[in-house]
Amino acid sequence: MADSDQERTEQATAKRRTDFRKKGQVAQSREVHTAALMTGMLLLWMFYAPRFWRSLQGILGHLWSIAGDFEVTPVATVMLFGRIAGQMARLLAPVLLTTLVVGFLSSYLQIGWLFTTEPMAPKLSKLNPVSGLSRIFSRRAIIEVVKSLLKVLLVGVVSYKVIISEFGQALDLVDMDIRDTVGFLASMAGRILLRACGIMILLALFDFLFVRWEMEQKMKMTKQEQKEEHKESEGDPQIKSRIRSLQFQAARRRMMAEVPKADVIITNPTHLSVALAYDRSRMNAPQVVAKGADAVAMRIREIAREHRVPLVENKPVARALFKIELGREVPEEMFAAVAEILAYVYGLKKR
Repeated sequence: MADSDQERTEQATAKRRTDFRKKGQVAQSREVHTAALMTGMLLLWMFYAPRFWRSLQGILGHLWSIAGDFEVTPVATVMLFGRIAGQMARLLAPVLLTTLVVGFLSSYLQIGWLFTTEPMAPKLSKLNPVSGLSRIFSRRAIIEVVKSLLKVLLVGVVSYKVIISEFGQALDLVDMDIRDTVGFLASMAGRILLRACGIMILLALFDFLFVRWEMEQKMKMTKQEQKEEHKESEGDPQIKSRIRSLQFQAARRRMMAEVPKADVIITNPTHLSVALAYDRSRMNAPQVVAKGADAVAMRIREIAREHRVPLVENKPVARALFKIELGREVPEEMFAAVAEILAYVYGLKKR
């Protein structure tokens, strides 16, 4: 029975999911990042490639045209390098911007907005060589290696087939103009990227589902963990019971303190006592300031006798008043009966 209780068979609660998220342990697939990046690059390639290759051809053509007459001096070399670096930076800026935007969106769409420094916190356990070896040869590490090999193999096969299909034309590049050569390479790169992108999207889909399933398994709880979490969130039943008991005792003491201020105690001789108070200056009608049954009723009567508060026996009225909440005024339908009792009490006190 003890072993079965330790099996993680229960679904994760909302609190456990929140705790995992705070620690940065979320279901995030690296393959989705890779596939999204390749797709973004492919879309960029479709719209930006003509301008990119025209600019690149211009840069290479300029270098080729000045190659024969270029005077190699430190100043001239630095100036030429700076000019080419500026042109290449402007040329690659859309690529870098696309990489940043796609990387952010691929993470945000998987896990939403999350900022935590927990994964970066130093932990002594990471320095343990035994733990390090266990992570290296863990199931997760083996799966990552298999995925990497599968990606390299599939992309390599696709690239090989594209290159082989154009191998005959590639032999003629020696006799081609530089612009034709660049155009041919661009076309081939686009075809390879298109096929590789399709492969990565399929791998990303399977990896995303696997990562979600793996995280759900990791977050599962034992029955004992669920009990402990419920106890933490709801509080220890014994403590809650003790608090309720103390609150009840405090409320009873406050109620008993109102008994000496009452005008009359209406009783049912067997087990009920209800204390009424009436102050014309601040009350519209008499109020129930204390009530109780059995032992509490007897204690109300004892306090009333100690402070000379009159006790009047009236079973129907006592039963009706006992149903009224503390601090509430007597309802209109009971005015006559209560007024008769108060008149009797006031007569005794000569008020």
